[in-house]
Amino acid sequence: MLAIDTNVVVRYLVGDHPAQSAKARKLIDCNDVFVCTTVLLETEWVLRSVYGFEPTQIAKTLASFAGLPRVTLQDAALTARALACIPRGLDFADALHLLQSEGCVEFVSFDKRFVDTANRLGEIPVRTL
Repeated sequence: MLAIDTNVVVRYLVGDHPAQSAKARKLIDCNDVFVCTTVLLETEWVLRSVYGFEPTQIAKTLASFAGLPRVTLQDAALTARALACIPRGLDFADALHLLQSEGCVEFVSFDKRFVDTANRLGEIPVRTL
């Protein structure tokens, strides 16, 4: 199994660089690949900030990528849950932070919007500092 970097995933998904995108497609379509959670996190950031993807488009794109037959995610269940939070108003990074904190008494943040949205989702109690 090959571990792949963010730039390989982005080229596969966006196809904006003909030579690199073709290499990324061939690599991912023809080999078993491993994608760690931090690579997905960075991929989401690139899709949003560089390519202007909307949240629902990001969720669909990453979910489709995660479902490819030769792709193995570091934590597929966590990723699926975090992606499901995106259409409900939480960004991917915040969802990952929150969901990885299960078992804690509370999650504390200065970000009021995150606190309000996270509490609506009901995963774990979140409060402002």
